[in-house]
Amino acid sequence: MVMGVSATLANMSEGPSIKTTTVGSFSQIDWMYTLPSEQTVQDATRVVIGLQRDAGIDLPTDGELYRYDISHPDTNGMIEYFISRIGGIDTRIGVSDAKAFSQKQEMSFRRKPAGVVREALTEGSLDLLEACSRSTQVAGGPMKFTLTSPYMLARTLLDNHYDSLDELTLAIAHVMAEQVSELPCACVQVDEANVPGSPENAPLAAEAINRILDQVQVEKAVHFCFGNYGGQTIQAGKWKPLLDFLNSLHADHLVMEFAHRPDDDLEVLKDIDTRIKLGIGVIDIKVNHVESPEEVASRIEKAVSKAGPDRVAWVHPDCGFWMLKRSVAERKIENLVKGRNLYLGIS
Repeated sequence: MVMGVSATLANMSEGPSIKTTTVGSFSQIDWMYTLPSEQTVQDATRVVIGLQRDAGIDLPTDGELYRYDISHPDTNGMIEYFISRIGGIDTRIGVSDAKAFSQKQEMSFRRKPAGVVREALTEGSLDLLEACSRSTQVAGGPMKFTLTSPYMLARTLLDNHYDSLDELTLAIAHVMAEQVSELPCACVQVDEANVPGSPENAPLAAEAINRILDQVQVEKAVHFCFGNYGGQTIQAGKWKPLLDFLNSLHADHLVMEFAHRPDDDLEVLKDIDTRIKLGIGVIDIKVNHVESPEEVASRIEKAVSKAGPDRVAWVHPDCGFWMLKRSVAERKIENLVKGRNLYLGIS
């Protein structure tokens, strides 16, 4: 049964003062890829959410298994799932397309575009309601559903129609915004990993993200990191230049990378608008080292000391777990909860 919006929001306000969540993707479930089908994806989703609930995660994600593409392991399908379904985008890439895309220096880590925009964008076969509903049916409680930001998607495309990054980004935002008002989940999270390295485009990214958030009827979150392409950071920069961008978002809370960042990046927290709750990354997903509960608690303490009392509402990994072995991811999740409990004095 899908909970109503009022019941969902009420549940989100209960529990510990600092809640735990995951960011999105989960480690590969080997048996799902041995015999992929609608049923095995749903079964694996049930397992992934169950593992998080057993560990004590307050707001689990579905592991994004419904969109994993074995042909694109570096990005876990977070680009191709959307690009391949939005109408007006051709995913058949020719030599001339790849050559034209190679001129986009900011995308030098990709050899080819994710797709070529040939005509005005439409919903195509994108069906976010179906994807979210499939996970909600096996979630057994509140769940977070994740979307890739329009700006991030636009940057991966070769645009042969709009000839404008602004117009293309907002066209993608329109397609996605049309589908988010009735998603049966406790929280909708928009993921953005490109703008931290391109702060000059922050106003555009914010406008596109806000068009989606303004249609969401449940908790609204935005996740930021400095890239996790094949387990590697791909965006240079700091949090401070993004302060105006962060404050312009119509989000209830932010989900920010900090475990893999220098301590001085925490300085930005005190200047983020108090209407926005803070989510702090305290688990590094780019290393196999499993943080101890004491390490997690120490990272929370550092963040709270910079942000001020009652500002930190969430703790989580820096990003998704798809690049880590399942055994490592599970232990990191367990110690995320133990570390939060240690910090709050929960036995």
